[in-house]
Amino acid sequence: MAAATGFSASRRFLRGRIRTGLVRSRNSLVPAVQMTACAVGAYAFAEYVLGHSGPLFAATSSLIALGFSRDPRLRRVMEVGLGCTIGIAVGDLLLHWLGSGIWQAAVVLLFSILLARFLDSGNIFTTQLGLQSLLVVLLPAPDGGPFTRSLDAVVGGLFALLVTILIPKDPRREPRKDVRKLLHELAEVLRECAAALTESDSTQAWHALIRGRNCQPLVDAMRHSLRASGEVATLAPAHRRHRDELDRLENSLDFIDLALRNSRVFARRLTSAINHAALSDNATANIADVLQETAAAIDELSLGLAETHDGVRRAHLRTARQDFSEIALRLHPKLLEVERLEGETVVMLFRPLMVDLLEATGMDAREARDVLPGL
Repeated sequence: MAAATGFSASRRFLRGRIRTGLVRSRNSLVPAVQMTACAVGAYAFAEYVLGHSGPLFAATSSLIALGFSRDPRLRRVMEVGLGCTIGIAVGDLLLHWLGSGIWQAAVVLLFSILLARFLDSGNIFTTQLGLQSLLVVLLPAPDGGPFTRSLDAVVGGLFALLVTILIPKDPRREPRKDVRKLLHELAEVLRECAAALTESDSTQAWHALIRGRNCQPLVDAMRHSLRASGEVATLAPAHRRHRDELDRLENSLDFIDLALRNSRVFARRLTSAINHAALSDNATANIADVLQETAAAIDELSLGLAETHDGVRRAHLRTARQDFSEIALRLHPKLLEVERLEGETVVMLFRPLMVDLLEATGMDAREARDVLPGL
């Protein structure tokens, strides 16, 4: 029986793994074709036009520059080209001083890695600089001199930029996907806080706090996506009209980030309020309703920021702004029937979160603060 159960679990795991792999491969088909054409094109150009023998670095640098990374391609191209050039210079200089051999290669590699980290924090830059200096020491120079590899790397990078300009993907796709994930997590944090209040469960409120803390990588990922997308929108004429929308998404992200930070402060205080029974039954019900309604409004905001059609996007944002405004008008301890000081602190900590959400919809900061009832 145990063996049969284990076999069934393994089969389910394998089936799920195959399904996930097929989906990932299908979604990567177009980028894979672009990377293949770019790498082969860069290699052929360096070999047949420039006359280089076996220009592998033209192909590899184009693959690295395109890649599946979220980092901006222009930065990757610069890291590949500069890393390759400086690495060859360092390797050639140390080869002249130290000669060739295993221990010389170790010294050159260690020095190159430390030099790369001193000059720049980029991983690709460090890899290219170290690799090139090592190859200079261990391998004979190609026809045309050691800097032929550097030129090949530049050729590969330029081909990658050409593909980015001529066959760009929609630069809004990744940021839209990221903002949906981010706002979903924020809404779930508030829903968990509401459930913690309703069930008087401080542990659940603490779990909401942990969930909020785990959102920081999503914020960082979206910032990377916006940086890369802004680069594509700048380089590709077909997508320059989207730069304003990307700027708006970046502006909204700043306020969403602030809202997430405030949600963590709120969840921490809520944990203490539940432990000390600082809220009456009426206050508990009222604040839980506010949290649930805010989460629903965040879902509406998510639809607006991720929408492709301008008219529909504005309608969703307008609805979200109206919903947030109606909730904000109730954020006063007396209106929520809060009596004790610790309970009032919970309400006071939710107010700046609401201001952040209103600003995320595009509302002016002063107008957002004026929506809140006076204290």
